[in-house]
Amino acid sequence: MESAEFDLILVGGGLASSLIAWRLAIDRPELKVAVVERDGRLGGKHTWSFFDGDISTEDRAWLAPATPHRWEDGYEVYFPGLSRTLETPYNSMTSERLHEAVAPLLGDRLIRGEAVDVAPDAVTLADQTVLRGKGVIDARGPAPTPHLDLGWQIFLGRTVRLTQPHGLTRPTIMDATVAQGDAYRFVYLLPFDARTVLVEDTYYVDGPRLDRDVIRGRVDDYIRSRGWAVEAVVEEEEGVLPIALDGDIDAFWAEGAPVARAGLSAALFHPTTGYSLLDAVATARLVAGATDLSSAGLRALMEGHSKTIWAGRAFYRLLDRMLFRAAKPSKRWSVMRRFYGLSEPLVRRFYAGRSTTLDKARILTGKPPVPIHRALRQLRETGLGKSA
Repeated sequence: MESAEFDLILVGGGLASSLIAWRLAIDRPELKVAVVERDGRLGGKHTWSFFDGDISTEDRAWLAPATPHRWEDGYEVYFPGLSRTLETPYNSMTSERLHEAVAPLLGDRLIRGEAVDVAPDAVTLADQTVLRGKGVIDARGPAPTPHLDLGWQIFLGRTVRLTQPHGLTRPTIMDATVAQGDAYRFVYLLPFDARTVLVEDTYYVDGPRLDRDVIRGRVDDYIRSRGWAVEAVVEEEEGVLPIALDGDIDAFWAEGAPVARAGLSAALFHPTTGYSLLDAVATARLVAGATDLSSAGLRALMEGHSKTIWAGRAFYRLLDRMLFRAAKPSKRWSVMRRFYGLSEPLVRRFYAGRSTTLDKARILTGKPPVPIHRALRQLRETGLGKSA
């Protein structure tokens, strides 16, 4: 079975594809853009959060219809021996609102189906429907690769409605006062209204395994430890995000089908946080402004962009190796506590991926919160030979 031809086919309906489709609908509405999504719904079941400093004022205005939550009073962090409020406003986008904003722009070009073959000029679905496209971008998420050395951030969150007000006035980005065990663990809290809060249990771990039952139980235990009683579980979400330690970006792009990639499958994520919204916004702007939307043109554009971003983030991968390889798992929290003791402008630039030379020196200066010989080893070594 064969369909009409499209100017661009986006494979996968996650954040990167959704923002590309949205931006093209605004800037280049004459283009016929299709999004192929297995579940037929954009964004899955996720919450994407960002600081004001991560993206421009113009882009925050663009994303506002999909961003129902904003906290002007900043956010809090908690570690053993350190509690701090930072003043940078914080924002949260939801998959539900993202779908509501973008799906009507696509109409019947939001195609429900599973892509089983992705080629530069066509996408074949499981029911053998063939979609023809002048340009194709694969944004189905990360695939296993031997060319990137990765740690993982795993999490499970429950949005709950409580019987009484929770008393939170701003997000808690990290509550690392919880028991640590064999990973860096923290709880993340987003108060959506007086009685509704997202409680997310997060771990920086060496492998991508997510034990839902165990983490779900810990979320419930944390809720009880705060003295909260749950009236209803509104929603549950989970994630397994890559944390970049090292890698050979050239070999990474040489593997797989010769098509453009976007999102996590293009290694476009903050190496330390795993967050991809900042890069997804930049990618959407990049594609919308491209003069050549052929598959060959898009492949060259996205590969070049990914490699440039990768080269510029070598410092963050070094810090990740310090976190994962120089610190014992039960002591990884101490690395983050030291970081959060630094100046707020430095922290803000770090999350935005725009650390200055002075920022980098400040982060590395002083007695490290890890054994010195292990820290020095990570300064000397890379695992795959091309960390920049």
